[in-house]
Amino acid sequence: MSQDILNILTGPQMTKVCAPMVRYSKLPFRTLVRKYDCDICFTPMILADSFVQSSKARDSEFSTNEGDSPLIVQFAAKEVDDFVEATEMVAPYSNGVDLNCGCPQRWALKDGYGADLLTKPQLVKELVSNVRNRIPKPFTVSVKIRILKDIKKTIEFSRAIEHAGVSFLTVHARTPDMRNEPIDLDSLKLVRSCVHLPMIANGNVRSFEDAKTLYEESKCNGVMVAGGILTNPAIFSGYKNTPVECIQDWLDITSTMSTQFMCMHHHLVFMLEKVLTKKEKLVFNVLNNKSDVYDFLKERFDIQPRTFEKEYSVTKCEFNAVPRKNVQKSNFEDECSINLENLFIQ
Repeated sequence: MSQDILNILTGPQMTKVCAPMVRYSKLPFRTLVRKYDCDICFTPMILADSFVQSSKARDSEFSTNEGDSPLIVQFAAKEVDDFVEATEMVAPYSNGVDLNCGCPQRWALKDGYGADLLTKPQLVKELVSNVRNRIPKPFTVSVKIRILKDIKKTIEFSRAIEHAGVSFLTVHARTPDMRNEPIDLDSLKLVRSCVHLPMIANGNVRSFEDAKTLYEESKCNGVMVAGGILTNPAIFSGYKNTPVECIQDWLDITSTMSTQFMCMHHHLVFMLEKVLTKKEKLVFNVLNNKSDVYDFLKERFDIQPRTFEKEYSVTKCEFNAVPRKNVQKSNFEDECSINLENLFIQ
C-alpha cells in the first residue's frame, strides 16, 4: 500500500482516526467509518507471537481489501523477533504498524504487554528500531501509550522512542489506572510540547465538537476516537447521532462480507443507542438472529440489506510464515469481556 501516513498527519487539518478496539475495529467496521470521513484506521490489537506462529490466528485476526487504506496494524509484542516477523507479514497489506504500550488490563500487565512496556523504554526502543531498520519508509512504525503519574517519565519515554526512529506517537491522556475519568489535558499538552513527532490525541471524545476541541487545545496532529465512533460511525462527518444511511451501509457491508451475527448485532446495538426509544431497545437488543434484525430495521427505518460483491470483496492475504517453537497462549479473549469499557482502555 502506497499511502503515506505521515503526509496525512502533517497536513493542515485535523487527522481523524478510528481507534484499535477489541473485536470491533475489524474490516467491516473500518469499511463503514471510511465512508464517513475517517482518515486512518487501526486494527484491533493483535498478539504478535500468536500471529507469527498460527495460521488460524492470522486468518481470524487480520483481513483487508483494496479500500482498506490507510491502515495501521496494532500489535502487542515484547520480543523483537515476534514484532519484526509479524510486521513483515502485514507490511504488503498495510501502511504501518503500531506497538501497544497502553493496554492496562491484568492479563497484559502480567504477560509483559501493553502498559507494562511503559516501564521498559530500552525494550521499546529495540522493538521500534529493529522494525524501522527492516521495513523501508513510507511504512510507519508508531507507538500508542498512556501517560504515567510521573509525567517526567512519560516525557523521557517519548523522547527515547523518538530517538529510536518512531514515526509518530498516539497518547491516550489517562494513566493506566484510569478508566472513565476526564483526561489529563495538561499532561497531554506537556508531552506534545516536549517531542518533535507527529502526535495523535486520544480520550473522552463523544462528538465531533469534542474532537475539534481536543485537536485545538492539545496542538496534536490528529484525534483518535473509540467510544464515540462506535456509537456513531458517522461522527467525523459531523452527525450528532448515527444517520439512517449509515445503518443501511452497515447492513450492506455485513451482508456482503463474512460477519458473525454477534458482531453485526453488537455494532447495531451501539449505533442505535441514541436513535431508538427505550422500549424499542428492549426489543432490539435481545434479538438473536439476522432475520429478526432485518425485520425490525425494515419496519422501523424501511431499509434492508443489499449486496455489493465487487466493492466489498476481501483480499486474499498470503503470509510468508516461518515455523517457530510453540508459545503459551495468553488468556486475552477470556479477560476481554464484551463491554464498552474494555474497548477504550488500550
